[in-house]
Amino acid sequence: MNTPLDIIVLAAGKGTRMKSRLPKVLQKLAGQPMLGHVLRTAAQLGARRTVVVTGHGAEQVQAFCASQAQQPGGVQECLTALQQPQLGTGHAVQQAAPLIGDDGMALILFGDVPLIEAALLRDLIRASGGRNLALLSIELPEPFGYGRVLRAEDGSVRAIVEQKDATPEQQAITECYSGIMAAPAALLKQLLPLLTDDNAQREFYLTDLVRHAVRQGRPVIALTTHDAAQVAGVNSPEQLAALERQAQQRQARQLMQAGVRLADPARFDLRGQLTCGQDVEIDIGCLFEGQVTLGDDVHIGAHCVIANAHIETGARIHPYTHIDGARIGPGALIGPYARLRPGADLGAQV
Repeated sequence: MNTPLDIIVLAAGKGTRMKSRLPKVLQKLAGQPMLGHVLRTAAQLGARRTVVVTGHGAEQVQAFCASQAQQPGGVQECLTALQQPQLGTGHAVQQAAPLIGDDGMALILFGDVPLIEAALLRDLIRASGGRNLALLSIELPEPFGYGRVLRAEDGSVRAIVEQKDATPEQQAITECYSGIMAAPAALLKQLLPLLTDDNAQREFYLTDLVRHAVRQGRPVIALTTHDAAQVAGVNSPEQLAALERQAQQRQARQLMQAGVRLADPARFDLRGQLTCGQDVEIDIGCLFEGQVTLGDDVHIGAHCVIANAHIETGARIHPYTHIDGARIGPGALIGPYARLRPGADLGAQV
């Protein structure tokens, strides 16, 4: 994509239901803060600049953003904008808008929606055609809490109504707005000053941009996805745990598609990066953390914990083994019930 892309990530929420001192967007999913997943996606999209809107726990979130900008393969430029007080999603984007350019596309994401994929976002950006407001919507059988997408008889998007402002007829609509939006930055900046807080929550809704765009005769495009996990947000420990299983199942599928044999993908956990050669077999209940590399024909027995390790071709790791920061040579036989500490370096056929 030749048009520059700037991404705004809304990450100011307190997350009261998490009942934690840690800001909600820094709660971990698959071993990484949720915000980290979103910033990694921003990097995959080749974003010129990423602006994270902070609020509650701003110093912690700012420190995390600074650390991510320094990571290999991370976002090119990560800025933060403070939203204080928090007056709604539209108000949050207003704080970030001065930090993005006028010459490209703007994409709005959420720090607590960690499983959104770059491919779907590319489709959304293409749907906007570089000219129009484009929304990501989803059909939900139980849409409580979501803004509903209102369409005209010809199918065109006319507005989005929030749950608390919707009539009973509108609440029966099952097409919901995910919160994710793409638009030309210049159009976004033109529409943002038109937002008001004339609604049930006395907040500046980002969704009202749709109504203002339609009034100006601008087409609004809604791209619909049927993958609920990609647009699922997290507001409680229960929701975080449910999304953790979704994330682990996604990683398990990707590994199996690459040829890894998982005895039971439902009993597999990856909290980092796992690189596997050919004919790797992993038994049930194994946990991988940090950076782990498994060579060809490596077999991992049940209930092993392996962190930051390099295990070479043909090694056999028997059940209930704990390996942390070790290198294991080809053909080695380890365990059961072994523990290798950081710095251990085992040769071939040990």
